[in-house]
Amino acid sequence: MIQTTLPTTLNAAQIEEFGRELDAIRDEVMDSRGEHDRRYILRLIKTQRSMALGGRVLIYASLFLLPAWGHALASWISCLAVMGLGTLILGLAKILENMEIAHNVLHAQWDWMKDSTIQSNTWEWDNMSPSDRWMHSHNVVHHTWTNVMEKDLDVGYGILRVTPMQPWAWKYLPQPIYAFLLMMFFEEGVALHEQAILDWVEGRKSYAEIKPLMGNIGRKAGRQILKDYIMWPLAAFLVALPLSAYVPASPWLVFGLVAGANAVANIIRNIWAFMIIFCGHFPAGVHTFTPAQVEGETRAHWYLRQLLGSANIGGGKLFHILSGNLSHQIEHHLYPDMCSNRYPEVSPRVKALCARYGLPYNTGSLTRQFGTTVWKILRLSLPGGSDMIKA
Repeated sequence: MIQTTLPTTLNAAQIEEFGRELDAIRDEVMDSRGEHDRRYILRLIKTQRSMALGGRVLIYASLFLLPAWGHALASWISCLAVMGLGTLILGLAKILENMEIAHNVLHAQWDWMKDSTIQSNTWEWDNMSPSDRWMHSHNVVHHTWTNVMEKDLDVGYGILRVTPMQPWAWKYLPQPIYAFLLMMFFEEGVALHEQAILDWVEGRKSYAEIKPLMGNIGRKAGRQILKDYIMWPLAAFLVALPLSAYVPASPWLVFGLVAGANAVANIIRNIWAFMIIFCGHFPAGVHTFTPAQVEGETRAHWYLRQLLGSANIGGGKLFHILSGNLSHQIEHHLYPDMCSNRYPEVSPRVKALCARYGLPYNTGSLTRQFGTTVWKILRLSLPGGSDMIKA
């Protein structure tokens, strides 16, 4: 058996036994899937769609509170308050769709139900990244090569230095700015998260070679832009157009307000997704690996690498749902095709297993995990940082 050099004191036999125990947990849970899980995802999808509709209804209703209407409730304060509430609800609906529904549907977690409307190969999510491309870059590349340098594109997302194992260069000096922009435009960043695009930027491929891929991404991004920034605002514009003959409010103002509300809802989703995902991969205590360290790894070694390369976030039930249960990032990386609603019950068992084998189980509050992630981004924008490598 080829020996990997993961940072652990366990010998090969102990690692294999650890893997067998994790397999046993997985088999038990996967065999117990049933009606309870089915009701969970169906109820969640219904709730999310109701929230999205309710948020948009409130955004449109707020337009009848514009000062131009002249009635007793009409004012900028009441208009923006109702629009703000609708925007927040729409943002939360987008979070639910991306995090707890689409991300997990695209991991084939719900394919066992044989429901043609909730299948990984047919679901298209509310995101600029085409589902099929995201499943390749995330499910295949990232989950296979978690935190392996030169293999996992999520290590730095192509623009950030997130481990001292990445050699420092001047381009990393403004990386706090890059990170902030990535957080604000995370949807766009996910769409461009492709090895082929990186190969083109670094001169290993010609544009002609990646043109079909760019066309696919461009079409999906165009549909998202059309939906959020043209069609929904246009519906309000068409209603406001005849009313403008009686109410002195510009239809273009109405168009801009609705488009702006959609933009803010997307930013809310982007910021939250960035925080949760970065907290699961880059806080203090998370390991990064070299290709040599994982050469010839067994399934048990793969399990161990997923554990060492991931981190959890503590929180309550609502927090876990809004995070897509990626607050249980360790369990998600161990069992990416397990129904996400089962991670909370699996987490204590995995934690106890780690304690028995003397392995770290990286978990902490959102404040702790995000704080150490931000510090890492700031510190590694400068040369050095070898003291941050987890021994």
